Amino acid sequence: DAAALRFGDEHVLLAAEGMRSEFIAADPWFAGYCSLMVNFSDIAAMGGRPWAVVDTLFLGSGANEQVVAGMLAASEAFGVPIVGGHTTQVGTESQLSVAVLGRARRVISSHTARPGQVLLAAIDLRGSFRGGGGNFNAATESSPHRLRAQLSVLPELAEAGLVPAGKDISMAGVCGTLLMLLETSGVGASLALEQVPAPDEVDALRWLTAFPSYGYLLAVEPADVNRVCARFDALGVSARPIGELTNTRRLELSAGRERAVYWDLTERALTGFGPSEEG
Repeated sequence: DAAALRFGDEHVLLAAEGMRSEFIAADPWFAGYCSLMVNFSDIAAMGGRPWAVVDTLFLGSGANEQVVAGMLAASEAFGVPIVGGHTTQVGTESQLSVAVLGRARRVISSHTARPGQVLLAAIDLRGSFRGGGGNFNAATESSPHRLRAQLSVLPELAEAGLVPAGKDISMAGVCGTLLMLLETSGVGASLALEQVPAPDEVDALRWLTAFPSYGYLLAVEPADVNRVCARFDALGVSARPIGELTNTRRLELSAGRERAVYWDLTERALTGFGPSEEG
């Protein structure tokens, strides 16, 4: 989710995201907001606290003022300043990329999931889909206090040694994000779809492929499951076990009595990024 560079007794984290031009054109304010929010989520997923933001904004046709307003709204809500960047004028559609600097005392890695660990999902369900796409918005109606507390729980859990591995749920959805975690750790998993926290009356397939705004997949030792879930529950975030990690390098899905192999990493790579030497 972010690069981790050792600096003294902690890690400096660097994350970056780009917003697609069609997203900016369709929903400029939310695109600006998301450009910061998704980076903050990446930093938190690594056990870090976001510190500062820089951006590159190519001002083209469209509501550029709304893009900037969305960025400023996220900066203020999460309490992370925009400290610099680059802006220029172009003759095409607007484009935006954002990078965030963070710090972590103890890193949550995507390379260190191990067979026998329990797979947890922690997702804020207090929101709704924005438009007809896959963006579930659980952020813009939340208070700054709640947003900051939710981000802080990940580094707190990391520092307590309660979360050995994890990732934030990205645009790849639950299954795609989990598959990336499995690939970089060299493990497999069984996932019970009916256990995934979900809002009421939301299409199951749409939810499984959604970006949930605040959502994480965490690998936790069995003895620590209740403690980790309790930390999220105290913040109103739905957290529960949804599966377990295996040594198969396959992602198996189950729903009721039905079971199927979703992806076999021994036959087909997803990103090509395998386990690190340290992991």
